[in-house]
Amino acid sequence: MGRAIARRLHGEAVVVAVDLDDDRLAALAEELPGVDTIVADVSDVGACDAMIERTVELHGRLDVVIGAAGVWVEGPADRMTEMHWDAVIGVNLKGAFFTCRAAIPHLVQTEGSIVLISSDYGLVGGPGASVYAASKFGVNGIVRSLAIELAPQGVRVNSICPADVDTPMLAGQARDYGDGDEAEYLRRLLDTLPQAGRARFITPEEVAGVVAFLCSPEATPITGACIPMEWGVTAGY
Repeated sequence: MGRAIARRLHGEAVVVAVDLDDDRLAALAEELPGVDTIVADVSDVGACDAMIERTVELHGRLDVVIGAAGVWVEGPADRMTEMHWDAVIGVNLKGAFFTCRAAIPHLVQTEGSIVLISSDYGLVGGPGASVYAASKFGVNGIVRSLAIELAPQGVRVNSICPADVDTPMLAGQARDYGDGDEAEYLRRLLDTLPQAGRARFITPEEVAGVVAFLCSPEATPITGACIPMEWGVTAGY
């Protein structure tokens, strides 16, 4: 999703891409000339501070922050370990919060905005997803709280809550939790969608389009929104 978002915004904005993997960043920089890259682990508070400061050093200002880093774990709650909890909360929730914390002083200066990638599991729960859902409910709590806190200073804060997106994380889920049948695992996910016979996974480009809209002047009235992007899965709750 991060790569798709960078592609979507390239040419419309000065883009600084952050990733844990230097090789992925190098490939992105080659594909999108002019994109600056920073290697950082968002589960590290110091790294969150440093990546924001480096961005401001490079370009003198900060207008938009997009938090798209995420990891997944699944399984019955009584089998979840402290290691599972720390890994998921560290990236999905801690990383989101401390990225926002570092960015706020700069966004206040530009009346900028924050867009965080949450999940449909940030709106409803699901079996085997207690740790992941806790992280994404937390992300939406950050969004709603910061939207109110920062509104007087002109900073907007929103999240997007997609269902399963066709990304390497989804492929990893199927590999790690599919009991040797990745195709069947993915089919079961699609069977949970209301679009019988027409279901498909969301594309990263579709998410990127919503991100671009939320960053645009047309979205100025929108803040504190946790926008479902999940084929109507949560509509009946």
